[in-house]
Amino acid sequence: MSAGGIAAGAQSASDISIQGEAFDAAAEIARLTERLQGRAGAIVTFTGLCRDEGGRLTGLELEHYPGMAEAEIGRVVVTARERWPLQAVRVIHRHGLVAPGDGIVLVVTASSHRVAAFEAASFLMDYLKTTAPFWKREHLADGTTGGWVEATGADDEAAARWA
Repeated sequence: MSAGGIAAGAQSASDISIQGEAFDAAAEIARLTERLQGRAGAIVTFTGLCRDEGGRLTGLELEHYPGMAEAEIGRVVVTARERWPLQAVRVIHRHGLVAPGDGIVLVVTASSHRVAAFEAASFLMDYLKTTAPFWKREHLADGTTGGWVEATGADDEAAARWA
């Protein structure tokens, strides 16, 4: 067991959150750092923000299937833990209407060495961008609701490197 009672390679329910409210990336990093008690040599974070697309968007609406989304992200976190020697993982994904400049997703990975932490964070983000069960719809500056946003070819290419 590691500090906090979590077996190496396992995940806890607190490792993954899907929430409507904003997150505090600095507070999440501080909690994870405290939990690790000096064991990690590297903590890598990625925060994905909602863009205004040059003033075109007033927000991005994110939908998910409760329960299914957490289970799928949990499955991919387990895969990341099997591929890299991670000491901790934290994933937060927002749902609901997110305004430009606000965080949509936070991925935090910790390992003894930077390469594992970077690669695992990149792997998790590539999954979240392409196959995680979330749907995004644009809210436009003209007051209308736009279409559903699909993963891009570049997103698919990035994810393919992990296959």
